[in-house]
Amino acid sequence: MREIQINGVKIRPGQSANIEIPIAKLPTHTLIDLPIFIRSSKEPGPVVLVSGGVHGDEINGIVTARRVLEEIDGGLELLKGTVIIIPLVNIYGFLSNSRTFPDGRDLNRSFPGSKKGSLAGRIAFILSEEIIPLIDYGVDFHTGGRMLTNQPQIRVDFEDKKGLELAKAFATDFIVNSKMIDKSFRKTAFKAKKHILVFEGGESMRIDELSTDEGVAGTKRLLHHLGMIAEGPDKKSTVTLKKSDWVRSRASGIFNSSVKLGDQVKKGQILARISDPYGQIKIPVKAPSNGYIIGINNLPVINVGEALIHLGKE
Repeated sequence: MREIQINGVKIRPGQSANIEIPIAKLPTHTLIDLPIFIRSSKEPGPVVLVSGGVHGDEINGIVTARRVLEEIDGGLELLKGTVIIIPLVNIYGFLSNSRTFPDGRDLNRSFPGSKKGSLAGRIAFILSEEIIPLIDYGVDFHTGGRMLTNQPQIRVDFEDKKGLELAKAFATDFIVNSKMIDKSFRKTAFKAKKHILVFEGGESMRIDELSTDEGVAGTKRLLHHLGMIAEGPDKKSTVTLKKSDWVRSRASGIFNSSVKLGDQVKKGQILARISDPYGQIKIPVKAPSNGYIIGINNLPVINVGEALIHLGKE
């Protein structure tokens, strides 16, 4: 096993370590640390990162990463390799119930960061310099935005053949073709020849047990695929989606969906209706193509042009 060293702390084969990397201080001079948990086997093998809370209001991802840590500490034996778990990356956003940092910057658009840059840039720099060089693979847990719920799905660029293999091993409800975004965690890791899957499930500022359970189960299936644990949950039926688009509102009003997450729909099928507050106007929202419902806007009052239903196509 190659040596694992984070922030000057060396972790030997078979060791567990909890490391706190100092980030900065709040205006109150309270020190903010980034806790990192390392669990390793005595046998050499892959190094897998499990991370959550890159966006501070995506609580479900934090809970999912924490549950993976609890399972390992609760007796899930690592046969080989190392798991690095960072349940909460964006501590500042978490403290303020915000997706971003106090200055409005999005951590997932701040990579590879800078040692002397913004707060987001400094944390991105730590991940780029201290974590990405150590890992082989990773799963980064996310949720939908505020009032936007996602059905459990893995997002991966289909041109990344290794990433697609890992996504199929993770085997959640949907695998969605998703191009890498500049300055994102995933693209920065890929440039370093590392493969990070993005898991999406649930909604920000809410705990969604289905998504949490799927995230933990998929991680265990992935670890089993890599030979790192003896057994994983049975594989479930997974739908591969080559393309996805949001169906947007053609009018403002009260939005009432008639479909559920995970539903398969046909072209022309009525997905929802938009009405005025008085019931005088009712406008149907129809599926522009065949597909699957992988995301829904839960906001009842919407404006023209707003994203309503995320439709994935095979």
